[in-house]
Amino acid sequence: MTGKQCLFSSLLLVLTVATMAPSGLRASGSGDAKDQNTSDSGTARPVSSALQGTWSGAFFSKHSASGFTLTVVITPDSRGHLVGDSTLSSNCLKGTKLQVTAKGSNVVLAGSDEEGDSLTIHGILDSTGSLMQGTYVLNGSASGRCETDNGTGNLAKR
Repeated sequence: MTGKQCLFSSLLLVLTVATMAPSGLRASGSGDAKDQNTSDSGTARPVSSALQGTWSGAFFSKHSASGFTLTVVITPDSRGHLVGDSTLSSNCLKGTKLQVTAKGSNVVLAGSDEEGDSLTIHGILDSTGSLMQGTYVLNGSASGRCETDNGTGNLAKR
């Protein structure tokens, strides 16, 4: 992959996150930990605590019969920001490290693999904090494995 392809993929990921993220979300490295620890209810546990753990589910394309399954293990990194190690059953994208941001019940998981293929998921946690319904944008064109795709799916906490 050329430097221009990598730069284009990186810019596409940034633009996708910037234009699709609900207002008020911060990149995981730009705010303090309290921004990730918000919830809609004073009685619910903080979102960052609710997000930690193993999540898995299926996503379905709006454009083709193929979809993918995803498992992501969300933990805090050394700076206390949430990250997810993912494994996918996709021909378009390899497993990747995802940055996890949250504001209220809105959650964004975003990252790219070594080839520059990217995945962004915008999810909403249910009131129990155990189900995330979301939409995704997958760009596998950096490696040439796939083109841009989008769709919907769910992740359930195990």
